[in-house]
Amino acid sequence: MIVVMAKDSTADNLRQVEQRIAAHGLRTQVNRGVERIVVGVVGAIPPDLKDEMELQPGVAEVIRITKPYKLASIEFHPERSVVMVGDVMVGGPEPVVMAGPCSVEDEEQMVSTARAVKAAGAGILRGGAYKPRTSPYSFRGMGLDGLKLLKLAQQETGMPIITEVMTPGDVDTVAQYSDVLQIGARNMQNYNLLDAVGEIDKPVMVKRGLSASYEEWLLAAEYVMAGGNTKVMLCERGIRAFEHYTRFTMDVAAIPVIKRLSHLPIIADPSHSTGKWHLVTPVALAAIAAGAHGLLIEVHPNPDIAKCDGPQSLTFENFSKLMDQVRAVSAALAQ
Repeated sequence: MIVVMAKDSTADNLRQVEQRIAAHGLRTQVNRGVERIVVGVVGAIPPDLKDEMELQPGVAEVIRITKPYKLASIEFHPERSVVMVGDVMVGGPEPVVMAGPCSVEDEEQMVSTARAVKAAGAGILRGGAYKPRTSPYSFRGMGLDGLKLLKLAQQETGMPIITEVMTPGDVDTVAQYSDVLQIGARNMQNYNLLDAVGEIDKPVMVKRGLSASYEEWLLAAEYVMAGGNTKVMLCERGIRAFEHYTRFTMDVAAIPVIKRLSHLPIIADPSHSTGKWHLVTPVALAAIAAGAHGLLIEVHPNPDIAKCDGPQSLTFENFSKLMDQVRAVSAALAQ
């Protein structure tokens, strides 16, 4: 349920509304938009609360949100959310590209990649320190040493960092080294982890699960927001289907659908969805054309010897060409 305050409502009116809601054991989240103030009510709503709130001074209307996700819904926040990552605006008019290796391997690999993607126009540096792998025998990341190398690359380039966190116990450590905490597809419904990142004051990117519906995906974001962290962005990274030529099936339609259902920024990951480097660019351009606020791209100085996901990683040269095309498509859409 949301409570829409009247344009001439006062600060006292708003405080009284919040106090009345709190008296029912419920929590509030206030969204101050350009045109109106909306109070989101979080918790199990009593059947008579709507009528009660409509009688409060300064209340214009009370709207029941039928969707199970409330804070992530476009009804609660009609204006598009923008997530600031340092000086980088995610969700604004320009698409933001997050690029770097699937896994951090060594200092030379990380620093050279950071310099290359920044020179090509990427805004955020990605790199995996903790890696969830299907096989227990695959390279699972460098852990804390990988985080330190990411920080070194940041010091060399000034780029903000996005990296994955896998367990609630790692949240504080990863937050010390990164600017955005990524919830991977396999952890989208790890509710203890979602609760943990909901308690920090840093941006979080929630990837769509391998077989998740739009509603399940948005409810995962809702977990983070219900914990108090509203700096949330979503990432479509492909879902399982019957076709095996690509690693997963990129659901390009998810981008406009999510923009219709939610105010949160939506990012596309053409690297994990296709699994093949020669498909990354066309799928990335399709995502931008569909309205994605950004891309997550894997880049490696020598994909043939990458310890993780080499077949889907772009070389520095191919990434630079991709960025030129992304800018061209973005400019065409702006006309």
